[in-house]
Amino acid sequence: MPHKRTTRIAAVAATLTLGVALTACTGNTPQNTGGGTNQGGARVANDEPGKKVVIGFSAPAADHGWMAAITNAAKAEAGKYSDVELKVVEGTNDVNLQISQVETFINDKVDAIVLLPFDGAALTPVALKAMKAGITVINVDREFDSPFAARSTVLGDNYGMGVSAGTYVCDRLKGKSDAVVAEIAGIDSLPLTQDRSKGFADALSGCGLKVANRVAAEFTVESGERAAANLLQAARKIDAIWNHDDDQGVGVAAAIKNSGRGEFFMVGGAGSANVMREIKADNGPHKATVIYPSTQGADGIRLARLAVQGKALGDLVEVEVPREVQLFAPVVTKDNVDRYLPTAFES
Repeated sequence: MPHKRTTRIAAVAATLTLGVALTACTGNTPQNTGGGTNQGGARVANDEPGKKVVIGFSAPAADHGWMAAITNAAKAEAGKYSDVELKVVEGTNDVNLQISQVETFINDKVDAIVLLPFDGAALTPVALKAMKAGITVINVDREFDSPFAARSTVLGDNYGMGVSAGTYVCDRLKGKSDAVVAEIAGIDSLPLTQDRSKGFADALSGCGLKVANRVAAEFTVESGERAAANLLQAARKIDAIWNHDDDQGVGVAAAIKNSGRGEFFMVGGAGSANVMREIKADNGPHKATVIYPSTQGADGIRLARLAVQGKALGDLVEVEVPREVQLFAPVVTKDNVDRYLPTAFES
């Protein structure tokens, strides 16, 4: 779940200024069949059928919208390729069961395993075992403890989420030095939550603001409603709220509605379809959300296929797929919401 922060605030802010939403693996899209060129000048035909690739896929239980979207996107992506056979096991939050699932993939001699571990550290030994058995492992979202446990890793950007949210808040509150900014975090003990909060605080400091009121929830609807109710009771005036997670945001929205408050605007987190629809309609407190891509599982499927077939990313000169792909955390507003709605998840 948590992963190391690999971006600095200056670099993220520069990317935000460009307004370019970077995504992984775009060189494999159908309209780009044939891809780019490798170092020898040969065409890279990413989407042309090749050697059959059997991929095992395992992820935690789909107990909220984002996680359900991860698995659904992976299945849909695999279905686009006639040379991919996907074996999906039931999602589980039982570490021992997930280890057993990977062991079964190893015994079945699959070509690749795309694994979003419930606990990256706990799944590291079995991922190492798979790699030693010659199976290509693609690690998704929650990093293993060893760089040798995966051929490639696909990550979101938790720190970048905070920077994106804070930069948007700064832009909206420009010149309002006494603005009251509130934050509804996720689980405080998790490094991913800590990274998001750090990025948010760093971005706010750049415009002379800071978080005045902060509460933590647990990434659930119930905890979001409870945390938001506590926040609204404690703070009589708020100008802006950043909520880390749109799934818990369903409860946050309920608490706001019950309070009758409406003097502030909200920025969501993760990028759910229901929040994006509210942004598009412009009829609620949400004016933006920051994406934590639920396409990571699908990107893992593409990388696994390319790695096993010895292909590269069509938009890169390198002849191998990268060791790590970190996805961007763009801000979705009314101006660009139509671009992101098609890949949004339902909370």
